[in-house]
Amino acid sequence: MVNEVMTLPRIGIWTAALDFVPTAEAQELAVELEQLGYGAIWLPEVAGREVFVHLGLLLSKTERLVGATGIANIWARDAVSMTAAAKSLTEAFPDRVVVGLGVSHRSLVEDLRGHSYETPLVAMRRYLEAMAKSPFTAHRPQGPARIVLAALGPKMIALATELTDGILTYFVPPEHTVEARQVMGDRGTLCVEQAVLLEEDPIRAREIGRAHTAIYIGLPNYQNNFRRMGFGDDDFRDGGSDRLIDTVVAWGDEEKVLARVRAHFDAGADHVCVQMLAEGRRDVPRAAWRNLAPGLMELAASKK
Repeated sequence: MVNEVMTLPRIGIWTAALDFVPTAEAQELAVELEQLGYGAIWLPEVAGREVFVHLGLLLSKTERLVGATGIANIWARDAVSMTAAAKSLTEAFPDRVVVGLGVSHRSLVEDLRGHSYETPLVAMRRYLEAMAKSPFTAHRPQGPARIVLAALGPKMIALATELTDGILTYFVPPEHTVEARQVMGDRGTLCVEQAVLLEEDPIRAREIGRAHTAIYIGLPNYQNNFRRMGFGDDDFRDGGSDRLIDTVVAWGDEEKVLARVRAHFDAGADHVCVQMLAEGRRDVPRAAWRNLAPGLMELAASKK
């Protein structure tokens, strides 16, 4: 069982946007993110670039940036393949890799990949145990691969604190961060994703926010988590209620956005990866990355 909090920069970026530009441009953007002071970049995995290959391409052009999978699907690779990917990147980029693992969602596992979606908690425990036993015959990394789990409910959070370095929560407010920290205690690293939008007009902000949340609110895993927080059927209709949008997306001026990130730290987060929303879902939020960087770096320094 892991009992120490791993060393990780306080502020990172979670983004799918780098999938939508040529690889050379994605590498240039990663360099800029590092220069702006962001400490980590989290990349999702659905049906875009192979996430470990993509991370390797970005890490090879940067010097300090931590690359993290947010989240690698356990149904996409068997335990031996996942172990090989994790250790290969860790050997090449010591202390710069975090492997986020998740059970994904039934529709993405069965409809997209053609696998059978098993009980998440049972499947994840079995997978982690198989990874621990997996062979790796290549040159070994100097230290162990750092692994966190995508976790929302208390049972998956508890499993992560037992067998991994921590968790990544996604699509959650600071109130959930409080609960996650209570389950974790002082064991492991609590990483939190937070969607933000620099837009002060509530109508426009919620329109952009709703385009973001509509992707997720139909998925049972997220719905169940929000039901635990007191949300109901009406909140999941038509892209999400105003209440749900405002809970998930921190919108407004810079002060309001930074206040939400600060609230996660105050609630017990060790690392916040900020997902900056843009006008279009495939747009790269360059301006937001640049505009928010000074405030986020100041906040990170104050929370050390």
